[in-house]
Amino acid sequence: MTTFIISLIALVVGYFTYGRFIEKTFGIDEAAETPATRLNDGVDFMPMPAWRIYMIQFLNIAGLGPIFGAIMGALYGPVAFIWIVFGCIFAGAVHDYFSGMLSIRHDGESIPEVVGHYLGNGFKQFMRAFSVILLLLVGVVFILGPAKIITGMTGEFITWGAFETNDFWLLIIFGYYIAATVLPIDKIIGKIYPLFGAVLLIMAFGLLGALIVNNAPIPNITFTTLHNFHAKAATQPIYPMLFITIACGAVSGFHATQSPMMARCITNERLGRRIFYGAMITEGIVALIWAAAAISFFGGTLELNNAMAEQGSSAAWAVKEICGSWMGKVGGLLAILGVVACPITSGDTAFRSARLIIADFTNLDQKPVRSRLFISLPLFAVAWLVTRLDFSVIWRYFGFSNQTLATIVLWMSAVYMARHKKNHWIATLPAAFMTAVCSTYILIAPEGFGLSTAIAYPAGLIATAVAVVLFFKKGIPAKGS
Repeated sequence: MTTFIISLIALVVGYFTYGRFIEKTFGIDEAAETPATRLNDGVDFMPMPAWRIYMIQFLNIAGLGPIFGAIMGALYGPVAFIWIVFGCIFAGAVHDYFSGMLSIRHDGESIPEVVGHYLGNGFKQFMRAFSVILLLLVGVVFILGPAKIITGMTGEFITWGAFETNDFWLLIIFGYYIAATVLPIDKIIGKIYPLFGAVLLIMAFGLLGALIVNNAPIPNITFTTLHNFHAKAATQPIYPMLFITIACGAVSGFHATQSPMMARCITNERLGRRIFYGAMITEGIVALIWAAAAISFFGGTLELNNAMAEQGSSAAWAVKEICGSWMGKVGGLLAILGVVACPITSGDTAFRSARLIIADFTNLDQKPVRSRLFISLPLFAVAWLVTRLDFSVIWRYFGFSNQTLATIVLWMSAVYMARHKKNHWIATLPAAFMTAVCSTYILIAPEGFGLSTAIAYPAGLIATAVAVVLFFKKGIPAKGS
């Protein structure tokens, strides 16, 4: 358990040390008026208490990501702890901080518009389409998952005309999503998100208590445990697969689409570290707890691989088993609530973010409700069609797309720092690393080119070198300029 404890401490210390360093290097302006007050429209731009914004941001970026992703990442062994800690402190939290703070600096603009300021019009146009598609995939994934779970629990008791049971729950969730997407942010999201965020934290810290009370056999990182434990190690190499598998909890591009929503509610730039960097560190702690719980509950990484293989790699099943056994009836209830409510509360903000992105590039004022419906209803119509597709295919492409978005946002952050003659390395290094991860992944992955590591690894390094050269050639202003 020593490695696990050190990892937890490292995340907390990272917030107070590296987080403060990032804040100081970025250079906050506590006297600046934020978009929340200057552009208050009573719908999307609205001042809110810092604690409420923090809880909303945490649930926006978390949901089931740091639970399911961490469990699947634990299949690789204790090496997952390393990625969660270092990825979260030096990449994910930096990514979230910059995406939120730069949105504040640009009137609460959505991430494609912010990217356009620093990477040019071409990237802006690409990001507009890419972000909306990604958010659509997220929303659909977090409709299908909960609907299937609820159907499994209640399906035999519900019929509704010509609709299948799963379609009934899809329509119920769609109805909620439309309301959460269209109504002012304080009406639904501002009220229920802090509650569900608290549930997610209670579930995680209750599990932490169970790990300690049960003296769980969490493996330490040693020379004998620092290797790939995955049952399909030949086709699932740690690099780059682990870095795509554990996104939420380490670094996730989806977060960049969520941060601008809270950038429109923050009343002072000094709150940025607590809300953006801090929420990501909290998510990293949750991911670390679940990775440790998954390994120790089943008796080790090999046993975890065997159990997951028997259950069709169902992370939802693992959550119910762990919580029900270690936390009793209360834990079982929290597990069910978590695997149903948490993805729903990620899906609704995905659609809300998509609405805001479309509104930003169409310059459509969102104060009138008809303008919100004008964007939202076609968006949901497309989402309904996408729910008819194969869920597994949607999920595979989401993972790569998610980390590609994170890479672009990190490069944007590096360019911003370089242009302002500040230490750009805090963003350049994680941007280069994620470039290598994403380019190598798409070359290796079955949904990509399916190439061997002998080809993919060198090609990934070449792609990264090209990106770095372009950054130093185009992103850094010439001396004297």
